Amino acid sequence: MTNGIIMKGIGGFYYVKANGQTYECKARGIFRKEKIIPIIGDKVEIDIDLGVITKIHKRTNSLARPAVANIDNAIIVFAYKKPDPNFNLLDRFLVMIEKEDIHASICFNKMDMSDEVEMAEIKAIYRNTGYEIISASAKEKKGLDDFKAILKDRISVFAGPSGVGKSTLLNEIQPGLALQTGEISAKTKRGKHTTRHVELIELESGGMVLDTPGFTNLDVLEIEKEDLQHYFPEIDDLVGTCRFNGCNHMKEPGCAVKEKVEEGYISKERYESYKQIYLEIENKRRY
Repeated sequence: MTNGIIMKGIGGFYYVKANGQTYECKARGIFRKEKIIPIIGDKVEIDIDLGVITKIHKRTNSLARPAVANIDNAIIVFAYKKPDPNFNLLDRFLVMIEKEDIHASICFNKMDMSDEVEMAEIKAIYRNTGYEIISASAKEKKGLDDFKAILKDRISVFAGPSGVGKSTLLNEIQPGLALQTGEISAKTKRGKHTTRHVELIELESGGMVLDTPGFTNLDVLEIEKEDLQHYFPEIDDLVGTCRFNGCNHMKEPGCAVKEKVEEGYISKERYESYKQIYLEIENKRRY
């Protein structure tokens, strides 16, 4: 048996990189019986002669959307403009990344469409979160060295909503990838879905990256409302410092989190995202 990693999957076939070569494989029927579905990034054993995946090694982590496993690094890409950043969507993705204990960085692309004041205001929202924040412009080829440094020797998920320039940035990082890029709809100002499948791509500068379809929604309802605070790093840092034990940072008096929001240490946008997600989880649990 030979060890490898699943690079992509199309129509029930999985393309496994092993010993410097890529093999087209099918999954053993036993996986179907055990309700185990191989996903991109899985470390597997294959029978080269039969073209069959015989074993899926234990995953260190996984994401449902996109369906990927064993991720070292997540780079979440939004645009400064066209489309304007949806901070609640960005925060939902960060929550899911935190839940899986994956290192995350944030990239705001299209800095050529914004001015210094606007960019500073957007970056300030995440100033005390601990996330590395990158500004980039695929059009002007700025910020690309920062990307290469983050991606080197890691398996990274490179994701965000459609139209923010993910594929264009990847093409600039490694010319010749020829990934399909999208156009922005003049009517909706949203990007059109262009990536047809999830694929793990080897980079010449080192590391592998997953180019993924755009996100429209992220389900956070599997999280318990009491645990949500732990997936906002700047809020998690304050757990245990409120007046009352078990404070959920909503309406309780003497809340250290709300005090930090008033002081500007925690951004109002991040706190609003926290409250919105908390209430969504609470309301769904009633039904």
